[in-house]
Amino acid sequence: MRPREGGPFRAVLTTFGRRTGRPHAVELLAVLHGGRIYFSRRRPDSDWFRNAERNPRVLVDAPALRIGPGAEGTAAVVRDAGLAAAISRLKYPGQERAAEARVAVGVALRGA
Repeated sequence: MRPREGGPFRAVLTTFGRRTGRPHAVELLAVLHGGRIYFSRRRPDSDWFRNAERNPRVLVDAPALRIGPGAEGTAAVVRDAGLAAAISRLKYPGQERAAEARVAVGVALRGA
């Protein structure tokens, strides 16, 4: 079953090390919104977030969306606080943590 627009799903995000350039894969909860895949967290101190911020080239594997493995994309840090809040609400529907401030990265897949 494919997730609906906005519904959370598991995906593997591969970023490339900001110092080494080596691939760094991590499985995360993501949401699909407006044709982009969004990944978020509470603080910007994770390797995957800092790597995507420095080098926007990423790979995504999202079997629930029939994407990947290794679909290429371009990541961009979400600077709009309203969009970041909307991503949190989509990621954690009905949960208290949906109201927490989060940082987010949106990925536009090539050819999508």
